Amino acid sequence: MWGVGVLPPTRARAARRVHQPVHPYSGQQTPLAAVCAQSNFRFRCYRNPKVQINKTDANDALGLAQIVRTGWHREVAVKGMDAHALRLLLVARSQLVSQRQAVANTVRGLLKAFGLRVLPGAGRPFAHRVRAAAEGNDALLAIAEPMLLAWQALREQVAVLHRRLLARAKADEAAKRLMTVPGVGVVVSLACTAVIDDPARFKRSSVVGAYLGLTPRRQQSSETDRTGRISKCCDGLFRAYLFEAATVLLTRHPKSYTLKEWGLALARRSGLRRAKVAVARKLAVVMHSIWKSGEGFRWPGPAAAPVAAAA
Repeated sequence: MWGVGVLPPTRARAARRVHQPVHPYSGQQTPLAAVCAQSNFRFRCYRNPKVQINKTDANDALGLAQIVRTGWHREVAVKGMDAHALRLLLVARSQLVSQRQAVANTVRGLLKAFGLRVLPGAGRPFAHRVRAAAEGNDALLAIAEPMLLAWQALREQVAVLHRRLLARAKADEAAKRLMTVPGVGVVVSLACTAVIDDPARFKRSSVVGAYLGLTPRRQQSSETDRTGRISKCCDGLFRAYLFEAATVLLTRHPKSYTLKEWGLALARRSGLRRAKVAVARKLAVVMHSIWKSGEGFRWPGPAAAPVAAAA
């Protein structure tokens, strides 16, 4: 068990597993079972100056082989290419949405310098409202017009990517089931399928919240026991989408639900922001449970009437 590319010919027949120090999609093929290990853990347990004095390729291969042989490593689940492609589509859409909003904020700042304000208008595009607010000021229009053209181009490209996401959601049965959860839409459901990829990775749905970085950190030493903020590990984009879904559930969803009532009660005690984080974690658990069971979301039925006592 040596690193890929430095396996000695004399030991090739005895090898059973190969550690994968390169990217799993780099195109490098091996007939043996590859192990993709966590890099920072591998660095801590092997690349210690007291353990390995000389840094050479042969020593690196030997150290990696010993780690795989003894099992002193954390194996990383390699996602499929379809999940990576879907996540790249979500990242591209999110980036364009952020740039579109940044251009719009810049245009608002330009108008504010002249004492003008973009009025809210239902059904009227942002560019029309800006031109109406700057009407009669040729110097301001000459500056704002290129910004509006860039804003319009970004808006059109966001629509193109969003249509691709809608088509993907219509063809994905798992995404359809996830969208039955209150507060979860197309983007949140597809982000869940892209990040988790395989629901069988987690034996219990309760650990998904910790995997997504929605559980608090803990620092304990002797008499000290501190509970800090959430860890914010793993995918930040999906975590942000879960936070938005929790916001919709708590503030805009019209139907009453046990999770919504619990979140509102928590908001009254600890504040709305903490309640949104807690609801986001529970939403992740519910989504994984639904995905793993293969069933849709079931709304709780009406409470049964109490049985009258016998006379």
